[in-house]
Amino acid sequence: MNNLVSSNVSSMELSAIMEMEMRGSMMTDVASLSLGLPSFRTPETIRQFVQQHLDGDSDIGKYSLADGLPELRKAVAEFHHFQTGVCVDPDRHVVITAGNMQGLNLLLHMLINPGDEIIMTDPGFPSHTQQIRLCGGNTVYWTMDEAAGWTLDLNGLADLITERTKAIIIVSPSNPTGKIFTADELRYVGQIARKHNLLILIDDPYGHFTYENDEKHFNLSSIQELADNIVYLYTFSKAHAMSGWRLGYMILSEQLKQEILKVHDATLICAPRISQIAGLAALRKHSAYLGEFKEILAKRRRLTCERLDRLPHVFDYVKPEGAYYVFPKLMLEHTNSLSFSLELLEKTKVAVTPGRAFGPMGEHHIRMAYCKSEETIELAFDRIEKRFPA
Repeated sequence: MNNLVSSNVSSMELSAIMEMEMRGSMMTDVASLSLGLPSFRTPETIRQFVQQHLDGDSDIGKYSLADGLPELRKAVAEFHHFQTGVCVDPDRHVVITAGNMQGLNLLLHMLINPGDEIIMTDPGFPSHTQQIRLCGGNTVYWTMDEAAGWTLDLNGLADLITERTKAIIIVSPSNPTGKIFTADELRYVGQIARKHNLLILIDDPYGHFTYENDEKHFNLSSIQELADNIVYLYTFSKAHAMSGWRLGYMILSEQLKQEILKVHDATLICAPRISQIAGLAALRKHSAYLGEFKEILAKRRRLTCERLDRLPHVFDYVKPEGAYYVFPKLMLEHTNSLSFSLELLEKTKVAVTPGRAFGPMGEHHIRMAYCKSEETIELAFDRIEKRFPA
């Protein structure tokens, strides 16, 4: 059967995030800090709204238009204006997607010719690298400075750009480091993109989770003059506890929307209609849960950092500013982050993600997700402390 599988796919590996989660699922009593899956139940306001439509909407099981339900696109445009102050046209600038993963997949298929290059931060989200490769492109890593708190190397960005460069992917707050890039840093990225006629693909799963750093968080899509150089992608998965609904949206230029719809129609047709109804509730119904989720995650971040502080012989870390991950460096003797993670799972039944999955800078680190319950976090660290006593 191997001869039936493309060399591009056969030479790839499953993402380390999912691999560790699947390995852990085959064991009993695992305390998993691997998968970034919020422990929250989809809010009741959303569930009730969907139930009303299940009972009374005869079209609930049908396709929508390729770019999404008109009423949802209108709600998206209103929400984007509330977030950024920028007005967008629901018909010309909005596409509803099956989450940001599918949205980025559409964009990369549209952008990449074989051998084209996409710049992303190092460390960065491994699924971005996988998608770039699946589309025939090459990832160019933009190194972050761990010693300076995972800051961007602004002086090095221009040197990464070649005639094959198509786009720069930005995630802020960052996965896996939790770093929030400053307005000045992001404005500089915007200047570089305009100068070299590049796109900036803003993947925004965690913008609601900035804790005490709300004022630091800056949405680059709020700069109107960069509209032609930016595609902004928002997902409902994290902030609205809707990961299984698979729903997101993108804001982009009218010209790019027409090209994106070709790929979208050929690969998915449309995002699930029932999920779009849920998204409409998330944007238009009372969303007090956003603050509640943020408070709970802030408490879990404090707990995680307190437990890490008790293990300086095992981990050194930069306190995350946002999102819900921490990316500690391994301080004890080890071969690599993968062998450490596998041994930790086998010996202690604690699942983490090896840092090497997040790019060259990620080696000798692990990613821990603190979107899990406090009980899971406490259990995981109790087991780690027992395994590595001071």
